[in-house]
Amino acid sequence: MSHTTPDLDVPLDERALSKLRWRCRRGLLENDLFIERFFDHHANSLTVRQAEALGRLMDLSDNDLLDLLLGRKTPQAELADPDVVSVLSLLRAARPTA
Repeated sequence: MSHTTPDLDVPLDERALSKLRWRCRRGLLENDLFIERFFDHHANSLTVRQAEALGRLMDLSDNDLLDLLLGRKTPQAELADPDVVSVLSLLRAARPTA
């Protein structure tokens, strides 16, 4: 019996992207601005791997997420994963202008 793992580098389909956008809605406007700009730049090229990493960031509290986005903290423990760090750098690059 062969077990295949899903390809994490395939593009996210439209339904999964829609669900991800909904999951990424935040209580802090500052976080929403980062996330909105991120989706504006990367929605069409997001992979399953990146979506999973973004989902892990969305598990954080609003304040912890904002600290990471603003670079006041660095990812620790399980968030120091290369996929999460990569998505975090894309989020930071989409930083809203003042």
